[in-house]
Amino acid sequence: MQNEKLVDIPNIGEVIIRQSNKASRISIRLKPFTAPTLIIPFGASIQEGMRFLHEKQQWIQQQRTKLEEKEEQLTIFDEQTQFKTRSFALKIVQHANPKVRLQLKNGLLLINYPSHLPVTAPAVQESIRYGIEEALRLEAKRFLPGRLTYLAQQHAIKYQNVTIKNLKSRWGSCSAVNNINLNLHLMRLPDHLIDYVLLHELCHVHEKNHGPHFWARLDIMCEGKARQLDKEMRNYQTKIY
Repeated sequence: MQNEKLVDIPNIGEVIIRQSNKASRISIRLKPFTAPTLIIPFGASIQEGMRFLHEKQQWIQQQRTKLEEKEEQLTIFDEQTQFKTRSFALKIVQHANPKVRLQLKNGLLLINYPSHLPVTAPAVQESIRYGIEEALRLEAKRFLPGRLTYLAQQHAIKYQNVTIKNLKSRWGSCSAVNNINLNLHLMRLPDHLIDYVLLHELCHVHEKNHGPHFWARLDIMCEGKARQLDKEMRNYQTKIY
């Protein structure tokens, strides 16, 4: 169980304050394109959390600088960009129409942008990313549920439902009643890391936290490579591509 709200704090800016019964201590989480998250266990007070936040103000600014460097790694898509998934390739072409046009057909995501705008214009880049993410959504819906079912059967694990979403910061999640959410951006990962994320969420059907029992079970499911695969996942970001 958790509650959260977004607040604007002087000298720090927007912060997500999250009260969680899973947390054992007050902590701060920072991720690209997301406000800092102050995590407070239900046993601690908001005032204690705010004191901790202000004590870490300099550290937060240092980490934000590093995150900004990551955020700048976003691809600027143009006619020469090579972007290909298991089911479609991207092609960007200028046209005379005043609006951006998107078409997904026969394994090709064709994006036509108007000649009066540079391909680097924010409106064009946003349209390209929208097209890519909608194509990824279709691909994910075709592939991920079946793959999850296969892996669940291999390990004799029963979950409830699976949903594909455009999650901001997580690759997946498993609810208290064993519903599994999967991020459509999983389709940008190599196959062995897709399987790792699916196994990670399936493991949460039996282990609801990331304690020693979770990692022991997951390591068996990953043939002794759980920590290695988890480390490899750090090379990828849900929103940076």
